[in-house]
Amino acid sequence: MFAEYQPHRPTPAAPVEVEVREARASDLAAIERVEDAADRAACPDGVRTAIADPRRLVVVAEVAGTVVGWAKTHHFDLPDGEAPAGHYLAGVTVDPRARRRGVGHALTGARIGWVAGRAARVHYLVNARNTVSLALHERWGFREIARGPTFHQVPFVGGLGLVLAADLAQRADRRGSSGSGRQSELPS
Repeated sequence: MFAEYQPHRPTPAAPVEVEVREARASDLAAIERVEDAADRAACPDGVRTAIADPRRLVVVAEVAGTVVGWAKTHHFDLPDGEAPAGHYLAGVTVDPRARRRGVGHALTGARIGWVAGRAARVHYLVNARNTVSLALHERWGFREIARGPTFHQVPFVGGLGLVLAADLAQRADRRGSSGSGRQSELPS
């Protein structure tokens, strides 16, 4: 279900030049290939809807012209218990052959940059057992603000989900040293 967390495993190869750009409907087949490679279920209709929604962002990461990952945002108009209304990062998937090369970091940075132009705070929901995602987002200053079995109609396998938040108004650039990323075609 989640990528295996191996914080001390050496990177399989040198970081790569990652280009992150806004997804288009023509990217749906490539997004499905990434989902299949990661043994996840693709939902092309949901992705198509997200691409068309101006309050959301769907991005793809390319290495040498090939889509190797994708991610999106959500916007919730209303709070759900302890989960605030606002912009949320969601759904990062990286092809297993491209992991640990800076792709997830580049996708996260692109979405945070997009949200920063719209809000002072960004959130994300995560299963408490998804240690890979927690480690990735910690680097961006995300801190836990709530725990529960479901938030914004998202249930969590094992019954415990977390809401995390990062303040964007005071954030420092946390690009880190893993991988190189370039953003293009992202709306401001």
